[in-house]
Amino acid sequence: MRRFGLIGYPLGHSFSQRFFTEKFEREGIADARYELFPLEKIEDFPALLLAQPGLCGLNVTIPHKTAIIPYLHALDATAEAVGAVNCIRIEGEKQIGFNTDVIGFERAFLKAAGPIGSNDTALVLGNGGAARAVAFVLRKNGISYKIVGRRTAPDINLRFDELTQEILLSTRFIINTTPLGTFPNTQEMPPLPIALLGPQHLVYDLVYNPAETLLLQQAATRGCQIQNGLEMLYLQAEAAWEVWNMHYDNSRL
Repeated sequence: MRRFGLIGYPLGHSFSQRFFTEKFEREGIADARYELFPLEKIEDFPALLLAQPGLCGLNVTIPHKTAIIPYLHALDATAEAVGAVNCIRIEGEKQIGFNTDVIGFERAFLKAAGPIGSNDTALVLGNGGAARAVAFVLRKNGISYKIVGRRTAPDINLRFDELTQEILLSTRFIINTTPLGTFPNTQEMPPLPIALLGPQHLVYDLVYNPAETLLLQQAATRGCQIQNGLEMLYLQAEAAWEVWNMHYDNSRL
């Protein structure tokens, strides 16, 4: 039996186990099982591997997408460029990091965005591992962006309280990479000045549970185009399955 799973904390909001269990049943993959491994502290990762021998691959979610990197033996080129990992391929005693968030977000985002104008810009809410994948995709597609957070930090360009009407009116894409609004805390949302949004905006929330977060609900009332993270979830999960099953040359490890 090939075993796969998800690490992060908390995991009560995750659809990953249901997604892979249904995939295995639908596609007749009888030799695979997907489990949840709540991991509050990344320092417990080596102990998890010892306690769960035979794991073939793991997904990584909040809050460990960057903290996991020192515990891996190697990164593929995309994960190294992004500086975050959401997928681990396990080969014996070697763990190799990948980033399939990039694949999932890029395909889902470009589908929702349609044609990209030369002056289109984005605000990325949050500065965690998912934000790094989003920023990578934006750079790849020639979209300038600013990272927005609650407080001043080296990797934050703007604080939420610095968002002005001029900034919002000149921005087309607003992308939430924070967990705010995730079940069960559905009444939370980033402190965005919603009154400044309108039909010119695409508000993309990487949260997928609930399907329509408070942020998306309020953006919709302002006439914004909205998109949740469910399609990204499916796309990155399928990409992770490809990573776990592909032939990988680990001779450099």
